[in-house]
Order: sequence, then C-alpha cells, then structure tokens
Amino acid sequence: MSPTPDTDFPDVPYGRADFKGIRMDGALYVDKTRFIRPLERQRYVLFIRPRRFGKTCWLSMLECYYGHAERESFEAVFAGTDIGASPTTGRSRYLVLRFNFSGMDAPLDAMEERFEECCDIDLSRCLQLNEDLFDKSAMREVLAQSSINTKLRKLFAIAGNRDVPVYLLIDEYDVPANALLARHGEAACHAPTHDEGFYRSFFATLKAGTDTGALERLFITGVSPLATDDVTSGFNIARNLSLSPEFNAMLGFTESEVHGAFGTYHDAGAMAEHPDDALATMREWYNGYRFSEDAPEDVYNTDMVLYYLAESLGSQRPPHDLIDDNVRVDYGKLRHLLNASGRLNGNFDLLRSAMAEGRAECRVRRSFPLRDLAHRDNFLSLLHYFGLLSIHPAPAGAAELAVPNQTAHHLLHGFLRDAYRDVGAFVVDLNELERLMRRMAHVGEWRPALDFLADAIRSQSSVRDYLAGEKMTQGFLAAYLGVTDHFLFSTEREFGKGFVDFCLEPFAARHPRARHGYLIELKYVKREEGDAELDAAINEAKSQLKRYLADDRLRRQSPQVSYTGLAVAFHGWELAQCEAVA
Repeated sequence: MSPTPDTDFPDVPYGRADFKGIRMDGALYVDKTRFIRPLERQRYVLFIRPRRFGKTCWLSMLECYYGHAERESFEAVFAGTDIGASPTTGRSRYLVLRFNFSGMDAPLDAMEERFEECCDIDLSRCLQLNEDLFDKSAMREVLAQSSINTKLRKLFAIAGNRDVPVYLLIDEYDVPANALLARHGEAACHAPTHDEGFYRSFFATLKAGTDTGALERLFITGVSPLATDDVTSGFNIARNLSLSPEFNAMLGFTESEVHGAFGTYHDAGAMAEHPDDALATMREWYNGYRFSEDAPEDVYNTDMVLYYLAESLGSQRPPHDLIDDNVRVDYGKLRHLLNASGRLNGNFDLLRSAMAEGRAECRVRRSFPLRDLAHRDNFLSLLHYFGLLSIHPAPAGAAELAVPNQTAHHLLHGFLRDAYRDVGAFVVDLNELERLMRRMAHVGEWRPALDFLADAIRSQSSVRDYLAGEKMTQGFLAAYLGVTDHFLFSTEREFGKGFVDFCLEPFAARHPRARHGYLIELKYVKREEGDAELDAAINEAKSQLKRYLADDRLRRQSPQVSYTGLAVAFHGWELAQCEAVA
C-alpha cells in the first residue's frame, strides 16, 4: 500500500468499490490478487457472499486485470500486488462486459423495461471502452438490435468472428428476482424466472454464447441462491464456488490482514487505539464468518472493518455505534418469509429456535428453488448466505450453523422484534428497555428490566400465543434482552459441564465502567401445572446456576465482572418467579 500525497498514511476506502481508483489514489488495499491464479482454473463461476463483503470491488479488480481496455494502466494499478509480480497469460486479454443489477428494483409491470435499460447502459459502456476492437458499423449493428438478448447474440457473433474473447461479469445477479419476491410474492417472481421469462431467457442467451466459444469466461456474484435453480437453469454450467474452502478468504478479511491494516495507521500515529485492543472489539462484532466446513479460519466483514477504521481515524476513538447502518440486511426481503395472513409461520419459529439455542444443525445447501424455501435446511441456508448465520466447527459428523458475532445477534434480535410488531403481537418501548438494561450493566439493578417485560406481556394479550413452550419463550426473551450494546449477549455458553441459557457479559471494550454480568437460566411450566412443578423448576435452575457460577473459566474470562445468576420461571405466559443466585 502506498501513502496518499498529503499524508503519511493511506486513505481508508470505506464505501468505495472502484479498484483502479483505490490503487491510483494510494488508498488502503488488502491484497487479494493471489486468488486470481486458482480462480483462473474455472471458466464459469457463481460466487455468493453477504452484503458489504467486497463483491463489487472484486469484480472491479477482475475488470482491471483481464480487460483489454485497461491494458495501458496495468503496471500502475497492479504494482506491488501478488499478481502484479507474476501475471497470468489472461492479463489484459478480454473484452470485459460488466453488468450491475444492484439497482434492479421496479414495479412489476416496469421490471423488464428497467432490466433492458440497465443492460443497454452497461453494454454501451463496454463498446465505447473497447472501440479499437470494433469499428463503428459493428457497434451500431449490436446496439440496433431490439432486446438485450439479440444484442448479446450479435456481440458474441462479431467477437467470435474476430477472435475477441469475452469475459462477462455480473454483480448482484439475484436482485431482480429478490425484488419481485419482496414486492409482489412468489407468483410474480415465477413468470420472469421460468419458461420464456425475460430473466431466464437472458441466462439462456449466455449459455448460447459459451457454446460458440465467444463467451470464454463468466463470474457471477449475488447475496443469495434463491434464483440459482430457477433463473440459471438456462445457464447450468457455472460452478458454484461459494462453499469452497480454497476461496473462503477471497472476500472478507482474515485476522492477520485486519491486524496488519490497523498496524499501518497506529504506527503512523493516525490511530490512538492499539491494534490489539481494536481487534478485541472487532472479533466480537465483525468476525466469525466461515463459508466452508473445511475452511481453516473465520473472516471479518469487509465493510464493518473499514467503517471502524474510518471512524477511529476521524475521532481518535472507537466508533460510538459499532453497527454500520449500511451493513444491515434489507429486512423487507425477509419479513414476508416469516408471516402469512397476519400470522407468524414456521420460518419464524425456526429462526426463533436458532436464536434461542445460538446454533442449529444444518448442512448449507448450494441452491434451492424458491418453492422449497419453507424447508428447514433451505431457510437456514438462506440466513447463512445473508450473513446472519455462519458455518460453525462442530463434532465429527455434524454440520452446524451459528450466529457469527454480536452484529448478527443484534440484527436477528431486531428482525424478531420487527416480526412481532408486523403481526401486531407485541410493541414495547425499546428506549426504556435499553435504559433499564444499561442500569443492569452499570448499577446491578436487574429486576426492573425483567418486570418491565413481564408487565408488557401482561398488558398485550396477543403475544401470549407465541409463548407456549420453553424454546418459544426463550426466543422471545432473547429478542429483547439483546437490545443493548452494554452487554455481549450469547446463548448456550458452556460453564460447569452445562450450557447456560443466556449469558450477559458487560462489553468492557465499549463500556469499561460496566461491571455487572448475568447468567440467566430459564424454565417454563405449563399453565395447567401447579406450584409444585414451579418450585421444582426454579430449584433446578438455581442448582444449575450455582454450578455455572463456580466455573473458574468465568472468572478468568471476566476477572473485573461481578456475575449474578438469575433463575427465571415462566408459568405459561406469566413471569412467575425470578430469584438471584450469587
């Protein structure tokens, strides 16, 4: 990385995705070009990653590396990179055509027209950048065609006749299908993505381009696999590398990469916080993503690391808000999956259960048709692709997804709260709850927060239908006890040869004066059961908590924290007992 002209340290490219501009401006760049060589062994690739993981910047880098139009700037742009020291034979060889579908959100009757307009703009840009490869009559011939499919067929024919290989890049391929699904439902999404629908026909045209040999390479990115089976059935030769261990760290940052980047700014005096201290915070909030069961390590979310760094440089302190709004999942694309006809459905119960337990047994599916989204493993796989659950190392023979970090915890908790509100089941003053939980962390007053939730449940009878059973009640409490960043919230943490339901550990890096932590053991007693069962449940919870609190690991992990055990028993929907265990 080279310094900017006016400073002794590189600019932070937060919010930027133009590879050439980042390199020419001397901004921070974590070198990922080493992945070009193994990627070049594949001709047609599908690669899915969550939002804000650097997909667009990666495509920009491929365009700069392979593009004939970028050949004059190659040395300057790739100087000092891994691939720049030893380029492959594919360097600067291709007519690179790059489509970006991220803005493909329009009313149903305007979607096809919007698609054609977006493709026309990108195709015209490609031809203008490569006008030395095509005379003006050839360019006019391509652009004069009536649709993007006929324009591509004409382009492939001319390129093939002139021995000009084409490399096609598609960013956010799944946005058109997702937009239709979120706005209009499954039926509206079916027509463009099946039979002779315009979007399926587009991919069939790409398949025809590979048959003639003109379309030599293709790289497609997206956020979810929802459209993979439906849309790309017309283009069924792409290899899905999303779960390949070899490419686990192609996007996102490894811990050593994060440490090196932060060290650059700390050594230059531009950042007051030591890299080790910053990592302690970011490890909890931005790390934990793993995209293959056989991957050697987790990776950090690219956007969130750059956000933290940019905020730290500007204020000389860590960011006040640890979750960048830009990384939040567009809940509108998922909300409709959790309720039907004003009632929360099986997907909601599945999500709530996964949140309560902190993990779920599931082997991630590479693809699945939209009609099968309600299947358990498909829905959990979708949450993985969105970055809300991640592959978790598990005992031999098991495959698990787990909540990767505190950011995902907060997003999922908010998602659950939104779902309750969407069906009119439960509305609560989150500001007041956050205030009460802040006092839990700083003062040790735990009872007011629990009483606040209990009173809200009593006053809103509609939520009671969703609190029938221990796991359902556990999921509900998780959604609301995770409302504040004063605690690092986790479920099913192991202490004393058991797993505590909830652990509220003060977030010391963010709130150093918060010294009160809590282990909460939840019990549920059916409404038809009586005092004897309730007393037995609370006594069992207290016994478990004493064992958890005696675990030496608790003191070693948080020596400055005073932990209190809370034995909580629900009798149906009513908070019946709550006792502290020291």
